[in-house]
Amino acid sequence: MHSLQFQIIIPARKGSKRFPGKNKAFLDGKPLIQHSIDFALCEGISPSQIWVNSDDEALLDLAEKSGVKSYARSARLADDYASTAAVLEDHVAFFQRNQIPCDAVILLQVTNPLRPKGLLKNAIESFKESKRSSLCTFSRLNKKFGAIDNHLFLPRNYFPGQRMQDLEPLYFENGLIYVSSAELILDQKRIIGEDVFPLVMDHIFAQVDIDEPEDLLFAKFLLENTPHDKL
Repeated sequence: MHSLQFQIIIPARKGSKRFPGKNKAFLDGKPLIQHSIDFALCEGISPSQIWVNSDDEALLDLAEKSGVKSYARSARLADDYASTAAVLEDHVAFFQRNQIPCDAVILLQVTNPLRPKGLLKNAIESFKESKRSSLCTFSRLNKKFGAIDNHLFLPRNYFPGQRMQDLEPLYFENGLIYVSSAELILDQKRIIGEDVFPLVMDHIFAQVDIDEPEDLLFAKFLLENTPHDKL
């Protein structure tokens, strides 16, 4: 059996209603998208396997200047209703038409610019060993949460007064890395399969998700204050 062939896709839509120009916003002296590009390069991935998928000419130009590949997204996949799965399906179909080897896609979201060193290698090895259709990074959810119904708070994962250490172990999808087989993307039009392998990680970077301008302040604080050996 041949070794699995991976392609990295970094989707970056031009429009963002909550945070206009988000993908080009600067963090630590460089555009947000550059952090995901640099992460892949620093993890030893060939520039020819890293793709910026966008409808924004400025981002496609940035990809070219960074030495990685670019793929111009069609208008139908650039509106508010296009799913990431549809974007990846279109891109994988392009790989097939152009005979570009792709057994699996590694999705790096621009909104998760901070990732610890070695995470990508760990994800690839875990995906290969698991023989699953997909992999996703998760982190422990250390929160007491519930719902508010008719002005009443209803706990969901605890009872009032329960100690944090006695809570049921629950996890959240932190968005740092997704790995999906090409078959899953094309046949099921999904990124996360029912047999998804949960790569559990405990790192402060998993708390960073850039949705609002204020989130950049938190990311900047972490970059400036996280010990070098924890980056």
